[in-house]
Amino acid sequence: MSAAPPSAPPPQEPAEPPQLLQLGLDDDEPCLRADAARNRARLLEAAAGLVAARGADAVTMEEVAAAAGVGKGTVFRRFGDRTGLLMALLDHSEKKLQAAFLGGPPPLGPGAPPAERLRAFGRAALRRTVEDLELQLAAQPDPGRRFTVPPYRVRHHHVALLLRQAVPDADCDLLAHTLLAQLDPALVHHLMHQCGMPARRLEDAWTDLVDRITGTAA
Repeated sequence: MSAAPPSAPPPQEPAEPPQLLQLGLDDDEPCLRADAARNRARLLEAAAGLVAARGADAVTMEEVAAAAGVGKGTVFRRFGDRTGLLMALLDHSEKKLQAAFLGGPPPLGPGAPPAERLRAFGRAALRRTVEDLELQLAAQPDPGRRFTVPPYRVRHHHVALLLRQAVPDADCDLLAHTLLAQLDPALVHHLMHQCGMPARRLEDAWTDLVDRITGTAA
């Protein structure tokens, strides 16, 4: 009898795909004509100035167009709607966070145990939410798109991947949504500004939740 073939090695988790770093907000940027690129930069600069002066809730597409010296139709063609414009303002800091957790140094980046990376990810994401809280609240997509926009899908993929490494017998796709709910800007606003909780308490609560889910401790 011939010897039984060697058993196949267990499947490895796919590496975190670096293409996830692209949020989908600037996919056509390399193809923009020079004047279109200048218009986009002026619009974002005008929007950032209005947000700084009056707050994100007061910014309208019409005001941004007027401040940038372009027609209102240009703003709508470039960003689609007000949410798209505000998300473009958030794009830069979101890409910095993505670069850190996809390829930066541990524990946030690769090289640390999965539970440790989950702790670091939540703390970093919460700090970013607190820094840009008003803008993030104003830029939240409608319920039909909230969980399909590229930034959320990137975060969900990352958290689910780490959970599969830490608790492979769990329903990691669903559990990732549950974890990410703790980072929701509306909840962060409620806890900090209506309940008076400090940001440090939210970060500690994230760490405690990760420890309980993964059965680990820092």
